[in-house]
Amino acid sequence: MGLLVDGNWMAETRAERAEREKRGEFVANQRQFLNWVTVDGSPGPSGVGGYRAEAGRYHLYVCHACPWAHRTMILRAVKGLEDAIGVSVVNWFMGEQGWSFEPGDGVVPDPVWNVRFLHELYSRSDATFTGRVSVPVLFDLETKTIVSNESSEILRMFNSAFDAFSLRPELDFYPEPLRAEIDAVNARVFDTINAGVYKAGFAIEQDKYDKAARDLFETLDWLEDRLSRQRYVAGDRLTEADWRLFTTLLRFDPVYHGHFKCNLRRLVDYPNLWNYTRELYQVPGVAGTVNLTHIQHHYYESMNNINPARIVPIGPAIDFSLPHDRGRLKNAA
Repeated sequence: MGLLVDGNWMAETRAERAEREKRGEFVANQRQFLNWVTVDGSPGPSGVGGYRAEAGRYHLYVCHACPWAHRTMILRAVKGLEDAIGVSVVNWFMGEQGWSFEPGDGVVPDPVWNVRFLHELYSRSDATFTGRVSVPVLFDLETKTIVSNESSEILRMFNSAFDAFSLRPELDFYPEPLRAEIDAVNARVFDTINAGVYKAGFAIEQDKYDKAARDLFETLDWLEDRLSRQRYVAGDRLTEADWRLFTTLLRFDPVYHGHFKCNLRRLVDYPNLWNYTRELYQVPGVAGTVNLTHIQHHYYESMNNINPARIVPIGPAIDFSLPHDRGRLKNAA
């Protein structure tokens, strides 16, 4: 028995699923692997056990369709960590056993145990594990265990812990002067946009859908106004807050507008947000992390409770490589 929640798969009983459907609520994924990679192996910010940063020691498991996994791929690319951290990519289709490595275009198999399903990696890392099987996963090849499956914390690790092996160690996406603003933007964007599209898409009661959709577009309107006056969402330089927003904006018109009924406006109807999205897409290394085929096929074919016919639309036709106008705004990046 499986259920898609927050872009991930979890095991649950029929009674638990019935109760969830009865409530008509979206429940964010609960992470269970929360260790940190640090420069010297000391404990991370939350005080949990640390792993020493080393080139070639860690491996990242992702799905191109998942926005939470995508943000870690972006940090890996823009920081120039491709040679230091390997990647495996699951198949875009999520079946009853969750993410798999079934052969397909763009799938990169597991190099450790050559498992068929990602849940096998979890159970081999921790035989007592009973939680949700999610992407991304940061895996330690030396100890053969999962270090973390929390995307926001993997972002922070990639931002600074691996700078000795980074091609662009000077880039800091969580700068000290902007941290309070970054955290504030992240909190609102996560609740109303990153998770908001799922709240609307999975709602089975009108009032819950209405609230999620209203909150979503209120925040998009707020961001549109903010981006009319500043180049990036947390200030005058590119930060992790931009990357956390970007992965949802990229999927908005191809998936969330139609599939999740987030259809009050399209991304392309927001001049500043649309130009901003194109600017981020055109940052060197980012386009190579985008796979719109995996994105559309995953959402439209894996979520048969929303799209039982599993028809994948042929559009919209979107060109993220079109020139943008963001250079008109002052920035320090």
